[in-house]
Amino acid sequence: MSTVLDAARRVLQKANEALHYKELTKRIVDEGLWKPEGKTPAATVNARLAVAIKEDPNSPFIRTGPGKFALRNGVAPLPETAAGATGESMSFTEAAEFVLKKHGKPMHYSDITTEALKLGLIQTAGRTPEATMYAQIIQETQRREKRGESQRFDRKGGGVVGLVAWNPVGVEGQIAKHNETVRKALHQQLHGLDPAAFEALVGRLLTALGFEGVTVTRLHGDGGVDVRGTLIVGDVIRTRMAVQAKRWKRGNNIQAPTVQTVRGSLGAHEQGLIITTSDFSPGARTEAMRADATPVGLLNGEQLVSLLIEHQILVRREPHEMLQLGDPPKEAVSP
Repeated sequence: MSTVLDAARRVLQKANEALHYKELTKRIVDEGLWKPEGKTPAATVNARLAVAIKEDPNSPFIRTGPGKFALRNGVAPLPETAAGATGESMSFTEAAEFVLKKHGKPMHYSDITTEALKLGLIQTAGRTPEATMYAQIIQETQRREKRGESQRFDRKGGGVVGLVAWNPVGVEGQIAKHNETVRKALHQQLHGLDPAAFEALVGRLLTALGFEGVTVTRLHGDGGVDVRGTLIVGDVIRTRMAVQAKRWKRGNNIQAPTVQTVRGSLGAHEQGLIITTSDFSPGARTEAMRADATPVGLLNGEQLVSLLIEHQILVRREPHEMLQLGDPPKEAVSP
């Protein structure tokens, strides 16, 4: 995946005109050149370009007006690849989306893989990258279906894959819109739970995820740990987990000190997990993965909603039957 500046340079190179940073960001994301992690990608693009221009007199970028950027005359074009100068590779599904958008038509998964390897979008030491590509597309489709999320890929049979965005809006579009409304309502419902009910819900979810011995602590002075349980994998791996549940409003993100508090409350051989209805600051994410400390897992509001839907907690899945005409009757053959 390209850096922000590489992605901006490619889009401006292709546009051959100045673009407002909001439109520039939209094109960067739509073309799969950069995957933003925060909730304000346009602000990130604007800031990165502004800093690049300020710090480097020979920057390839220039500001042409309020919020508008273009390439300086005489800037050499970047090579036609989505991996960017950093050499970072995409995931198989990201590469598939990029290749499909580039060609603008459904393709067989083996052709998608060949093109992705040719462009340097993916790196693999496996001998069957085509099988990996198709398996990951299938896995994503199944996962999104279970979680009630809108689909990205449209499997047309025979190994041919397209993009759902190309399909005409119809019943599937109406269902996707309805499911998105339910997702937002469920997220809002979580904010209305009292602390005890939210902790009980987290315990219920952990049980559904395969944890055993799940208990809600409800103890004061326990370092903020609300739920404890043990994840057992194949009767061999046992991971004891101490969980803190944070029912916070959107925009009120978990900060690094909270991660430090949870880590300090861990018992022997325990790992930490923070589950929140909001999100985590960059500092919290960095602290959670600090190399010289026990890692602490982070589960934000969007991920929480997806897991609740996947395991049908507070929601239910309703199948609907659709009638379609079959083949017309064949004309009778005279004896």
